[in-house]
Parts: sequence; C-alpha cells; structure tokens
Amino acid sequence: MPHELYAPENRTDPYPLYARLRAEAAVHLIRDPNGIEHYLITRYEDARAALADPRLSRDPKHAWEALRRSGLYPEGGEGSEPHMLNSDPPDHTRLRRLVAKAFTPRRVEAMQPRIQQITDELVDAFAPAGTADLIPALAFPLPITVICELLGVPVADRADFRLWSTAAVTPTYVEGSAMTPPEANRRLREYFTALVAERRRALRTADDDTEAQPDLLSALVVATTEEGRLTEQELISTAGLLLVAGHETTVNLIGNGMLALLRNRDQLRLLQRRPELLPQAVEEFLRYDGPVERAMLRVATEDVEIGGVVIPAGSLVTVGMAAAHRDPGRYPAPDRLDVTRGDRTHLGFGHGIHFCVGAPVSRMEGRAAVGTLLRRVPDVVLDESVPLRWRPTGVLRGLETLPVRFTPVGAP
Repeated sequence: MPHELYAPENRTDPYPLYARLRAEAAVHLIRDPNGIEHYLITRYEDARAALADPRLSRDPKHAWEALRRSGLYPEGGEGSEPHMLNSDPPDHTRLRRLVAKAFTPRRVEAMQPRIQQITDELVDAFAPAGTADLIPALAFPLPITVICELLGVPVADRADFRLWSTAAVTPTYVEGSAMTPPEANRRLREYFTALVAERRRALRTADDDTEAQPDLLSALVVATTEEGRLTEQELISTAGLLLVAGHETTVNLIGNGMLALLRNRDQLRLLQRRPELLPQAVEEFLRYDGPVERAMLRVATEDVEIGGVVIPAGSLVTVGMAAAHRDPGRYPAPDRLDVTRGDRTHLGFGHGIHFCVGAPVSRMEGRAAVGTLLRRVPDVVLDESVPLRWRPTGVLRGLETLPVRFTPVGAP
C-alpha cells in the first residue's frame, strides 16, 4: 500500500502529517503508489546536510532499475536527460558554469525593468474585471515570458510549454494526465532540437561585427563548438531544463505566497503598509509554503547514516523540504506566517551544488508580482465560492487555480 503521504487530503494540506512524521523520526522508509520505496528525510538539519552530501547522487545511472519501475525513465532511456540537475561533479561543474554566466548579479539586475513591465501589463489586463484567477493571469505568464525571452524562445509557444512542463513533473501514478513524463521530455527534446538547428543556421549567417548580446540558447549553441564544453545532447537537455525549471518554481512561489497572504490578512496589511518588507516576505513564502515540497530523488552511492538511520547503498532518498521548513527545532513558531522573519537559510531553492542558479530572478519575479498586486488591487480577497485545486505532484507544491475578487480598477 502507498504511504499516507500520497492520500488526496494530504495534497491540500500536508503539514500536519509532516509534523507527525518529523516528531516520530528523522528518516522514514515510505512507498509511493508505483511501489517504489525511498527514504524521506524530515528534519531541517538532516535535510540541509543531505542536500550537500556527495554520497547522495543526483545521477540516475546509480538506480536505473528502480527509476524505470517508477515510470520516470523509459527502457533504454539512459542518459536521455544529461543536464546539470541529473549529474554530479565534474560534469555538473562544467554544465553549471556555462549556464551561470546568464545569471550574474549585473545581468539579473538589468532584467528588473522588463520584469516590472511584464507584470504591469498582466495586471492591466485583469484589473478592470474585478475578478481573476491569479495562476493563468499572472503567476504562470510572468516567469514563462521572462525565461522565454532570456533563452530566446518564442513566447507564443508558451501554451505548449505549459502542457509539457506540467506533464514532465506529474507523477506517473496520477490518473488523467495529458501525457507521461517521458513523452513530455521527448516533446521538449524535439522542440529544442529543431530550434537549436535553426539558431545554429542563424549564427553561421550572422554579421560577425554585431554587438548585440546573444540570448542564452545562442550562447549554449556556441559552447557546443568549443571542445569539451557542451555536447549536442547536453545542449538539448539543458535548454529543456532551463525552460521548465525557469518558471515552474516561480509559478508556485507567486501562487502559494499570495494564498498565504490572503489567508493571513494581518500580514497582507503589514506588507501594504511597509512594502520595503517585500524581500523578507518572499523568503518567508519560500519557507512557509514553498514551491518545492520534496526534493528530486537522490541515490545513496554508499551506506549513509542520517538521523541515526543507516540508508543502504543503492537506496533512493528524498529530502522533505516542506517538513524541514516547519521544524520547530529550527524555526520559532514555524506554522505562523511572519513576513518580517526574512530567514534566508530555508531550502526553497535547494542547498549545495544543486542550489537553483536562477534563484535571484525568481526572487525578483516574486517581489514584482506580489508587490504590484498589493499596490494595484489593495482590497484583493480570496474568492471562496470557487474551490482551490492543487497540482498533483510530489516534488513541486503549487496551485492549479487561485481565484480572487477585488474592486475593479483601471490601468495606472
């Protein structure tokens, strides 16, 4: 039988169950609906250490048999997604170094005006109506537009990207999915294979004297021509990863953060009175009900002792971010939203070598979305006549819908 963690009611609010599991033990062996067993880490200090432990590998080659049975990887799919999230050093170091050049502090800061412009345009579109579903109206289109422009990918294709990325992170045991994760990843590979070929042709015919800043995809294409830097397969896989990871967590950050504020009106009003608290508020959103519920699977490459439990070599391991973030041993009053807390030691963007390279952009998008909403539609409330729906994924935690009401307002 699957562990109770996978029961539908725990999708809506998993925190009481995580509290019980955390109190009982630091590590639990649980079974998912596919019959795959993995060790779940529940306490903050253990979780943080595990995320940085080189003995817990992100390279799926260490557990092909179990991963095939999970449905995440098809038969013969070894190495089909050779990007930095599925690799260990030295490959991870090489791949991350190439991508990190697009997220230097200077380049991120230069993105702020465009992020605010996109946010304003999206709010302009629904503010006169007095009602909105904030997920399709703001939380999704803002980060997907930003990452598409950064990559140099047509924003017009974002409906396809949403379908593929949703399917890619939806567990195979969820019924009614539009497509399986392997199929979604195949679609992404086909898309970027064609786009890379097009970009390569354009680069060959480009004026060598141009001073325009190349988009990230073009920069990665150039990297494939330099020996030892990036293979064609790594290029395709990395482009797909950046597209999916570049918006999925931010969608949830904005949605979950706004829901937390709408349910804690004192904190919403405090943030309206003191907008300078927005940076601290975003950190609290990442902790209180963060976009990542459980980190992606890792594999123990040798016996590893965590919290007094020996995890045998070859075992699958997940880090329970949601459980760790409500650990009273680390956070005072962990079940209370406090926008003044401003604690950046949370694990919302990971920890260690796999810390999210796009975290500064995500934070900027979160500040822009929440700050603009509270300023432009100050009396926004949750529309409780429409039920909330949570996305059926055990890795990410995010809403499918977030209906709100407010006094209609015109464009500024």
